[in-house]
Amino acid sequence: MPIKNYTTKVPAVQTVGEIQGILAAHGARKVMMDYAENGRVTAVTFALDCCGSLHGFRLEARPDGVKAVMAKERTKCDDEQAERIAWRNLKDWIAAQVALVETEQATMDELFFPKLVDRNEKTLYEAFQTGQLMLGDGGR
Repeated sequence: MPIKNYTTKVPAVQTVGEIQGILAAHGARKVMMDYAENGRVTAVTFALDCCGSLHGFRLEARPDGVKAVMAKERTKCDDEQAERIAWRNLKDWIAAQVALVETEQATMDELFFPKLVDRNEKTLYEAFQTGQLMLGDGGR
């Protein structure tokens, strides 16, 4: 089965704008884009008010992963199409997370917690993955 949004024609920059809108409509107090040297957006960082102070969260699109999957499926995919697919799928994931907020099953900070960034711009998940965050006796 082909990956979701593999035929999208929506420009990545348009999808990033839609992501900004979703985040702003659901409590983001600040939204910032990270850009590569080629001028393409690589990540969206946003701030939420958590426990009385603003905290940053980073969401990255990973077009290289998309290209790898498309190559395995033997489906033609250039860099721009991989970027469009990556951002579109990220937007769909964000919209699904926000649906849980809208139905009062979770809060924004709860859902995006793994994407919380520290002073070194590492996400909580990255800190866990590299052994800098250990949980209980079963940690690494």
